[in-house]
Amino acid sequence: MRRIKKIAVIGSGVMGSSIACHFANIGVKVLLLDIVPTQLNHIEQKKGFSLSDKVVRNRITSENLEKILKSNPSPIYHPQFAKRIEIGNLADDLPKIADVDWIIEAVTENLEIKKSVFEKLEQYRKQGTLITSNTSGLPVHFLSEGRSEDFRKHFAITHFFNPPRYLQLLEIIPSADCQSDVVDFLFFYSDKFLGKTPVLAKNTPAFIGNRIGIFVMMHTLHQIKWLNLKISEIDALTGTIIGRPKSATFRTADVVGLDTLVHVAKGVEKNSTDNQDKHLFQIPDYVLNMLKNNWLGAKSGQGFYKKIDKEIFELDLRAMEYVPCQQVVFPLLNEVKKEELKDRFLLLIQGDDNVSLFYKRTFAALFAYIQNRIPEISDTLYQIDDAVRAGFGWQIAPFEIWDAIGLAKGIELMQSMGYETADWIQDMLRNNQLSFYKLTKEATYFYDIKTKKYRKKVGQEGFIILDNFRSETLWKNDEASIINLGDGILNLEFHSKMNTIGGGILEGIHRAIDFAEEKFQGIVIGNQAENFSVGANIAMIYAMATAKEYEKLNQTIAYFQNTMMRLRYSSIPTVAAIHGMTLGGGCELSLHTDKVVVAAETYIGLVEFGIGLIPGGGGSKELTVRASDGLRKGDVILNRLQDYFQTIAMAKVSKSAYEAFDWDILQKGKDIVVVNRLRLIAEAKKHALLLAEAGYTRPIERDDIKVFGRQSLGAFLVGTDSMREGKYITDYDKRIADKLAYVMSGGDLSEPTLVSEQYLLDLEREAFLSLCTEPQTLERIAKILK
Repeated sequence: MRRIKKIAVIGSGVMGSSIACHFANIGVKVLLLDIVPTQLNHIEQKKGFSLSDKVVRNRITSENLEKILKSNPSPIYHPQFAKRIEIGNLADDLPKIADVDWIIEAVTENLEIKKSVFEKLEQYRKQGTLITSNTSGLPVHFLSEGRSEDFRKHFAITHFFNPPRYLQLLEIIPSADCQSDVVDFLFFYSDKFLGKTPVLAKNTPAFIGNRIGIFVMMHTLHQIKWLNLKISEIDALTGTIIGRPKSATFRTADVVGLDTLVHVAKGVEKNSTDNQDKHLFQIPDYVLNMLKNNWLGAKSGQGFYKKIDKEIFELDLRAMEYVPCQQVVFPLLNEVKKEELKDRFLLLIQGDDNVSLFYKRTFAALFAYIQNRIPEISDTLYQIDDAVRAGFGWQIAPFEIWDAIGLAKGIELMQSMGYETADWIQDMLRNNQLSFYKLTKEATYFYDIKTKKYRKKVGQEGFIILDNFRSETLWKNDEASIINLGDGILNLEFHSKMNTIGGGILEGIHRAIDFAEEKFQGIVIGNQAENFSVGANIAMIYAMATAKEYEKLNQTIAYFQNTMMRLRYSSIPTVAAIHGMTLGGGCELSLHTDKVVVAAETYIGLVEFGIGLIPGGGGSKELTVRASDGLRKGDVILNRLQDYFQTIAMAKVSKSAYEAFDWDILQKGKDIVVVNRLRLIAEAKKHALLLAEAGYTRPIERDDIKVFGRQSLGAFLVGTDSMREGKYITDYDKRIADKLAYVMSGGDLSEPTLVSEQYLLDLEREAFLSLCTEPQTLERIAKILK
């Protein structure tokens, strides 16, 4: 088995430095190299440096890395991880590549430059070392031309999507001579260690992801003129309503850069023999005019959208002038929002208005295009879906959309728009094979064109896909479901709006524990939505507070607290599988489980302070407990407690899972990080089983939490007074902070005392409830809800 302990990245531009950062993220040492400057810059001249000085010779690499590390969003999970990257230059440090396990070339997209780099690398590369090129479209056979046999056996294209930390797609295009074990390893490593969705692509223009994704964008760029729709209207139709990123079409083009989009489109048009490509990949006149005006998007300050002062303007394509964005209102969209995502597609094509016509044309063109890309760009349809989902962030991929509409309905839709149906699609219809996918709890099966049968999708061994387990649902309400994952482990899944935690989810937690304590071994709390949970249902809290139903609100808070405590003190192990936004109540839930299995891309924190509250579901209590548990002889007591206090009072949200360990929101030695989010629930199930099989015993309730009463409370109040005097916080912020200080100090006790968790929960609930009566808190909540 290969082990990757150190890699070399050749080229420190945006992609090279970002790739280096992502390998550093997972604990790999990185050697990052670039060319030597040919002349001194102004600063170097002023300091008296010469071209022979190391700091000058490494300047291009160091500046590029420093720039990418300062970018937002950050390419690095934790600032400390950047220390794993060693910088150098191609003139002095090339011999060091003899010590690496994998060389990734990421220089400029120029064939001759890349080939000259490979020639230099061959002088020092040791036999058997992996060597790959990060190119978005250069032919693999040209890149490996003239290289040694060992080089060719270990050479492939590994096309990372930008930014590498955040986009899951990794397209792998092996050379003709590349050994099968090398390809297998690249798939294994990119999935298990890099957290990627690896896709085997053919050596065709733009590979798979960009070929389909850019086709969809280009079709939309042409269609906007046909239907007389505005840019903002198209973005409303092509965003979250159909499970795509909220940046939709034109905002995405602005972020990517119009010049980049055009470059890829022209490349496909030039190198493709398909008539659809030749026609639709041509650049519309209005886009050419935008290029002339240097309206490239975010990089030039204006593109399809432009911000003037605080107002957003959009480009009127007929007048080629910017006009204020107006609120987009389509009654059909408001109607279908109520439906599950997969159920929306058929509803969107039922009408005869412009909105339905847009969707009819969009889906018909998409189906016609993807049917003809097999076997041109891929032998299997699921590779196309995987590429678009992982590279462009579609929740429902192209062939899945067709399944949602129905095979026969999709054919009818294509024919109504003048498209022909591919022979293999007609074969499916004739043989009564009416879907591209079939789901079982063991695996996903796909229709294979060659065998005309359903085959198991490869690479699912480490995954649990909840959609495949729907038949194992034991209980369900409007907000939560309990699913049997097998082996004695249940999964509690949230499906409220944005997975906010309300009464239905709290009921689900109790039901899951009831089931598990009676007949099962443990529970996992996890879902496969965009975010784990954005917190408690503040709309419900706001409604009770404005109606002055304080007793009911008090009972609701107590129910939330009691539910968290039941998670902590059940007789079976509880494991939270968290990802994405895990805020407020979602964070409090994870604080009370026996273990947290957390995706690297998790943004977690107790954010209640921002809406004029303190954590009221056990969060304030739990950080007080952790402060007490973390005390060691000789510690400065108040400093430790103050750190936890600031975590809440500053409403800190981690920029990755690793940052949350710094604040003890996640606990070292107990909670674990998984880079590939698709493996999250399977990993959580494994740890729930391990806890059960180790002889899990119900914990004993705590009554030994040390609080410091007036000693800490006085120090906190002095601190908040100073912050207010310095105008760092408002009067009302001080009021909230003082209530939090009261809770975390254990109240107005005259001396340090050992208290119970319930004692702290009662203080926390009282403070939370009192803040719900304050007009300024209600104003903040109302603003958030609006």
